[in-house]
Amino acid sequence: MSAVLEVADKQAEKQAYENNKLHKRLCRQVGQAIGDFNMIEDGDKIMVCLSGGKDSYALLDILMTLRERAPVKFELVAVNLDQKQPNFPAEVLPAYLDKLGVPYHIENQDTYSIVKRLIPEGKTTCSLCSRLRRGILYRVADELGCNKIALGHHRDDILETFFLNMFFGAKIKGMPAKLVSDDGKHMVIRPLAYVKEADTERYAEVKGFPIIPCDLCGSQENLQRKQIKAMLRDWEKKHPGRVENIFSSLSTVVPSHLMDRDMFGFVDLKTDGIANPNGDIAFDEEPCSTPSAGTIPLQPV
Repeated sequence: MSAVLEVADKQAEKQAYENNKLHKRLCRQVGQAIGDFNMIEDGDKIMVCLSGGKDSYALLDILMTLRERAPVKFELVAVNLDQKQPNFPAEVLPAYLDKLGVPYHIENQDTYSIVKRLIPEGKTTCSLCSRLRRGILYRVADELGCNKIALGHHRDDILETFFLNMFFGAKIKGMPAKLVSDDGKHMVIRPLAYVKEADTERYAEVKGFPIIPCDLCGSQENLQRKQIKAMLRDWEKKHPGRVENIFSSLSTVVPSHLMDRDMFGFVDLKTDGIANPNGDIAFDEEPCSTPSAGTIPLQPV
């Protein structure tokens, strides 16, 4: 019996160590993103959008930790939009936030009925739902005196958006870590920009967050985003490091090697006789390229 208890104690000790390591990693990654993009400044009042999902819970939890350590003072206000979805457990978030001791606001707006009335059965609800949410949350931010809005989008969300825009919108466009909102009045920040979804999933388990499922978008299995997510997870499994490289490429852009005439002055480009390491290497393969299988080498004439 003592041997069994000893094994159990060691396992519990190891699990506690891993949990603490995860917490430290999340704090480090969020802190780095905040620093890299100057997301939070002294005197900020930040509206943390809390959906009841794992990512927004993790966002609030980590920001509360960093607030205690930060060299600048800032306020946090948790805000949830109760969209009046059927069977939505309205008591869960207030009880959790009361226990946490963080200021919060629950905004009650029946956007669920609007979306269900206007979107045909089986069609994607995300576009209309997000527009309605956005307008409401902008208004709430103004009413609460918040100058910044923090969203729980993580690294995988950013990558998925990048591929969605490329595959279905014909644009090289992602989801920025920081940007002024489309109404020009609010600064939107994404402190989880460097955090992997797998880590927020694990963190939610460790912390025991009271997850609330979404009955609108969460119930639609054939969304394009879910297909992209499956593609990325398959890549990560079969080709470790590929997804990380793609994410790194979003912050290492070379406009002269793309084809956007507004970003780079191709039309007025002239030779100047000065060597440029970023110039076109013309007949060479790109350093990252590899020969295709079955390639027939050129033979001398």
